[in-house]
Order: sequence, then C-alpha cells, then structure tokens
Amino acid sequence: RISISCLLPASWHFSISPVGCPRILNTTLRQIIVIGILAAAVSLLYYSLVVIRNKYGRAYRDKRFHRYLARVTDTEATDTNNPNLNYGIVVDCGSSGSRIFVYCWPRHNGNPHDLLDIKQMRDKNRKPVVMKIKPGISEFASSPEKVSDYISPLLSFAAKHVPRAKHKETPLYILCTAGMRILPESQQKAILEDLLTDIPVHFDFLFSDSHAEVISGKQEGVYAWIGINFVLGRFEHTDDEDEAIVEVHVPGGENKEAIFRKRTVGILDMGGVSTQIAYEVPKTVSFASSQQEEVAKNLLAEFNLGCDAHQTEHVYRVYVATFLGFGGNAARQRYEDSLFTSTVLKNRLLGKQTGVTSDSPYLDPCLPLDAQDEIQQNGQIMYLRGTGDFNLCREIIQPFMNKTNETQTSLNGVYQPAVHFQNSEFYGFSEFYYCTEDVLRMGGDYNAAKFTKAAKDYCATKWSVLRKRFDSGLYASHADLHRLKYQCFKSAWMYEVFHSGFSFPVSYGNLKTALQVYDKEVQWTLGAILYRTRFLPLRDIQQENFRGIHSHWRSFSFVYNHYLFFVCFLIVLLSILLYLLRLRRIHRRMLRNSSSTSLWIEEGLPPQKIAGPL
Repeated sequence: RISISCLLPASWHFSISPVGCPRILNTTLRQIIVIGILAAAVSLLYYSLVVIRNKYGRAYRDKRFHRYLARVTDTEATDTNNPNLNYGIVVDCGSSGSRIFVYCWPRHNGNPHDLLDIKQMRDKNRKPVVMKIKPGISEFASSPEKVSDYISPLLSFAAKHVPRAKHKETPLYILCTAGMRILPESQQKAILEDLLTDIPVHFDFLFSDSHAEVISGKQEGVYAWIGINFVLGRFEHTDDEDEAIVEVHVPGGENKEAIFRKRTVGILDMGGVSTQIAYEVPKTVSFASSQQEEVAKNLLAEFNLGCDAHQTEHVYRVYVATFLGFGGNAARQRYEDSLFTSTVLKNRLLGKQTGVTSDSPYLDPCLPLDAQDEIQQNGQIMYLRGTGDFNLCREIIQPFMNKTNETQTSLNGVYQPAVHFQNSEFYGFSEFYYCTEDVLRMGGDYNAAKFTKAAKDYCATKWSVLRKRFDSGLYASHADLHRLKYQCFKSAWMYEVFHSGFSFPVSYGNLKTALQVYDKEVQWTLGAILYRTRFLPLRDIQQENFRGIHSHWRSFSFVYNHYLFFVCFLIVLLSILLYLLRLRRIHRRMLRNSSSTSLWIEEGLPPQKIAGPL
C-alpha cells in the first residue's frame, strides 16, 4: 500500500492498494489511461496559467488603451450619480469677460506614478459645462464691493451641475489674467478680498485664500502647456517602441542619471495682440552671460506634476515667453504706424504726395494685388494699394522682429534655450492655424515650401478674383473680408516669426497647426486644475495602501498556493504512474510464475517453490 498526504494548500490524504487495481487490464489500455491523465494535468496547468496571465495582464492593456478610449468617453454625459466622481471648478477672469469651467475625475487608481484622469464635465445634452459673462472683472476696479455679485451667476451655474453632496469637497479656483495684471496692486487686492469674503457665505465650495489670485503670463503659459500635453497623453508612461521618447536631465538631479520618457510637445500661440511660445527644456541649459542667466530665471519654470515631491518622473523644466505687440493685429498696426510715419517724412523731405490721394497711393507689398486700404492717423488719411509681393513683404517686416546678434535669443532679443529640432514636436494655435487654414486651406502638418508657394500665389492674385472666390464660399465659413485683405501680411508675419524670430529651420517638419485637439478646444484652465490638484491623489493612495495590504497578501497567497497545489498534484500523478508501473512488473512476474508452474504439472513433476513478491 502506498499512502501520500499533503498539508497545503489544504489537508488531504490519498491511498491506493494493489487489491483495488484490476489486474486484467492489458498494457495498451494502461498506457492510454496514463497518457490521458498526463494530458489532463498539462491542460489544467495551461488553463490556470492563462487565467493568471489574463488577470494580471489586463491592467497593463487597460492602461495602454485608456487614453484612446477616453477620446470617446470624454463626449459622454457625466454620471452625477456616481459617488466616486470628484469635481473641480476654475473661473478664468479675462480682460473681456469671465468664464467658468467645471471638471471631474474618478478616484485615483492608487499608482503614485499616474496623474488624475481629469475631464471636462458634460451636462445631460453632452455639452461642456461652461458659462461666460461680460464685462471683464477689471471693470470693477473702482467698485470692488460689486465683484462678488458680478461673479455669483457663474458660481450658481456650477452649483446646479455639481451634486450637492460634493460641494464641500469641490475646490474652486478664481484665476485672473491680462485685465487684472494692469491694475495697481491695491485695486487687485481689494477685488480679491471681496471674493474671499463673500463667496464662502453663499457657496459651500472648497475655497481658501490661495484659490483666488492674479496669475502671471508665465503661469498662464505653463498651464496651457500642461493642458495640451495632458490631452495628448504625453505625461503617461509607455513601453511602446513606436512612441517618441526624449532623454531628460531632471532639474535638481545633476548627480543622477538621465531618465527617458515620452516626448512632450511645444506650443506656439499667436493671438491678436501677443505671441507666446512654451516648450520643455529636457537638458540642463548654459548661459552666455550672468545677465542672460538672470533673465532666464523669469522664463524657465520648473515644477513637479506628481503627487510625491520625492519622485522625479513628473518633474518638468519648461521655457515660456510672451511677446506683446507680436500678435497678428498688433503687428499690422505697428507696420501701418511705421509706414505712415516714414511716408509722411519722405513726402516732406522730397516734396512728394505718396499716399495723399487715392490716385497716388502707397504701393503696399503686403496687400493682395490691387487691394485698397486706408490708414487714418491724427485726422489724416493715407491711401494704400496692394502689389502682392510676398517676398518683399517678408523683407520689409523682418526689422519688426527686433532680433539681436546675441546667441540664443529670439524676438526682442529675449533669451531662448536651444530647441532640439531633430527630436521635437510643436503645435501652432490661433493665428498659426487661421493663416494656414482659413484661406490657404492647408492646416495641419506644416510644410514651409508648400506654405510659401501658396502664400505667394494668394498675394499675387487680384483682389477682384479673391472677392469672387469669397462670394462663392471657397474659403472657411468664419473667414471674413478682414481675413481676406490681411491674409498676405499675416502669412508673411507668421512665417517670419516662426523661422526668423524663433529660428526654426525651413526644413522643420514637426509643426502641426490646429484649432482643437481631439475635436475639442483645450483651455489653459485644464492645466491649472491638473497642477493645483496634483497632491489630491495622496489621500486616495494612502487609503488604497491601507486597504490594500491584506488584499495584496491575499493576491500573493493565491498565486503562491495556486502553484503549490499544482506541484503537489504533479507529485501525486507521478506517484500513481510509478505505482502502476510497479503493478505492471508484479503482474508480469506473476504471469511468468503461473506459466512455469503449469509447465511442471504438464510434465508430471512437482512444482518448485519460488519466492513470491515481497
């Protein structure tokens, strides 16, 4: 009798006796049984391995495809009945008006390496929860006591959409931009104090002193950069070899090894008044002078998006520069002022009448061919007529870049760290998109040669032909006559700012001009809420760790006992196999003994005694 017992994973006992084994089985049948048992064991083991792999491999696959799925689910209505959803509110107090944005996100997954999955809240009709009011908050500089009443409709709007039970844990941020920056500090302070005093009386949102402030242009640029890269999924970790990566020297970690992570994108934003550039500086920068180093401190922002200040994988060094007067409309105004001043001076010195009447207009290469325009200053009118010379227009506006001979500088001689053109990617918004798409219909991937040819052809086209095309609806729906008239100038201005001002080579092929990212407009407020809530995951992580200690041990024990069980199972099968082989040998020996005894009996001899099996 052979007895086998195993205490883990559960106590059990197994016993088999040769008496219970049928001896009449032939060799072929026993072999089939043994092979069948082994096949069943292998199949069971393979099945268990597949189950475990699926269980622990699903998390990686879900994480990898999460961002792509989010592009679809972002457009779904927000489930306000979900108790695990958190909310956040940002009010953008601009110069012309104030807008409120409501964001939401599920509980953090407990991984300290991941950021919150923040999305814009959508109402039952799947529309973003956004509201705008006019005028700008800076209009209340002389009557700050009215500011809380002015902003109250925005907060009431948000309060209707955020579940009542979530109000006390929903952070509210009121961030003021351009309009408030130009006010004296005393008026800024009075407006903010009124907000901090009155809002907590009427609303239960999480609103502290640091939640209302006037942010700088640098902060606004950083928030915009964060928002774009977050939507593009550039803050996620990847093992995909197809993803573009970059070597990063983490700020403050000069003695540590460089890390490799996803390549972030830079942004170029040309509005009507100003132009802004923001991009990551992955490697430590050097300066030509101490003065340049001092200037760079105001242009470089170093921050940690992660919830753990000791982890460096989400530490970024970003260059942000804003150039007032370099927007499309402001540049045209500067150009016209210069034309007017220089033409009046030449007329006075040379006794000419250029531009004084429509019969002797100033020939402007930056207007389409035969297009007419006027400049009015100090009660005087200067008449213009376009010649549509794109290359000459570029030459004329180059001095407006205010470039210097100093190294590592851009517009206005401002410091600009080197861009790794071979391993970088930029998105161009606002005027970068309008210039390439509204009229030229070539938005998206930017190609300098194709853009130059299209701009030349447009500028050289007669104004009457352009008007017919416009009336026929050949241009973008929101393109108007103002766009048509100044497209030639703005195309040349955009080209010069990008290639001469920011020193991007003509062969650069990683610029994408866009109005939206994944069919939605990305606001800097998304970057603001992401940055300002970066420490919130700590709460979920701590709770997850507290609850997860035993669950982690149970998971480990399950896997450990799972394998231990199959080891024991295989041992039992091996024992059975050995026992069956033993029985087979005994059976054959007994057959030989039986045949020998029969032979002695047939010959009439007494059978010899043969030792039986032990």
